[in-house]
Amino acid sequence: MARRRGMSARLKLTLSYAGFLMIAGILLLAVVNLFLLRYIPDVQINANMRVPNRSDLVRAFVPRTIAALAFLLALGLIGGWFLAGRMLAPLTRLNEAARLAAEGSLSHRVDMPGAKDEFRDLADVFDTMLSRLEAHVEEQQRFAANASHELRTPLAISQTMLEVAREDPERDVDVLIDRLQNVNARAIALTEALLLLARADRGTFTRERVELSLLAEEAVESLHPLADRCGVTLDIRGTTAAVNGSPALLQQLIVNLVHNAIVHNVATGGSVEVRTEMTPHGAVAVVENTGEMIPAHLLAILREPFQRGAGRFRSKDAAHAGAGLGLAIAEGITRAHGGTLELAPRDGGGLVVTVRLPVE
Repeated sequence: MARRRGMSARLKLTLSYAGFLMIAGILLLAVVNLFLLRYIPDVQINANMRVPNRSDLVRAFVPRTIAALAFLLALGLIGGWFLAGRMLAPLTRLNEAARLAAEGSLSHRVDMPGAKDEFRDLADVFDTMLSRLEAHVEEQQRFAANASHELRTPLAISQTMLEVAREDPERDVDVLIDRLQNVNARAIALTEALLLLARADRGTFTRERVELSLLAEEAVESLHPLADRCGVTLDIRGTTAAVNGSPALLQQLIVNLVHNAIVHNVATGGSVEVRTEMTPHGAVAVVENTGEMIPAHLLAILREPFQRGAGRFRSKDAAHAGAGLGLAIAEGITRAHGGTLELAPRDGGGLVVTVRLPVE
């Protein structure tokens, strides 16, 4: 919004300092006049001796009073300008940082030295905000780049299959349709996953009482056929754990974790264990799966979008290969419910995912 230029804060403070100093000086002179000069008569007290009366004192006092007030005014303006500059120096640094942030430079920090006060607290909060905003922007940029790449892949595959089929006079139309259908289904699944992740990040959902143990049972039941095809054993145990949240999103959270545990398991004879429990700090859901040992550097990035756990076994079932968004969606849903998602390597190989949700 356009605004007309007014007086600067420094000038306002300078005039305020000078004004208060002038008022103090005038009040002091008024006190002198009220409690001193009023008791001096304005007549000649002794005819034989010249004694200054009130008029004489006023004539001698007024010029010097004016000079003193002029000095106070100059002192107030000069000193006020200097003091205001010193006081507003932190705001100048904050304003410069805010201007750079508005221009797109989020790497700049105020980093204000000195003892803790209101300005330093504001600068620290501003630096923290810039750090989080910079991290969020970088995350969104990586996500957009990865999403563009992932969505472009099935389209490129479809285009290639169509070009090859056009040049092949003996093409099998049914086979082509089946392959295009699989590629299209993967693109649709990826798009739905992206929409779900965006919904979780926005936190736009209605909360109600949800029982995690029931959601875990439903997830295990729905994924039993996939586990059987992959040669993975599913086991569920635990106690009731009720939280306030979105039933649909929490259901997707458990499904994603169990699905991820199945497709990133050992080739045959693997197992997945799902546990729920209630603790003094809230509800806990744990999904633990067997598998190969996970390096520390890989564990740190598994929850990022489109990280598919390179080097780990994944199901060869194309319909359930996943888009690399399982843990990212789980992280977003957990964060939207005020909880935390923890990843830890399992003893003997595999992964342990722990979701902690507060009970409101």
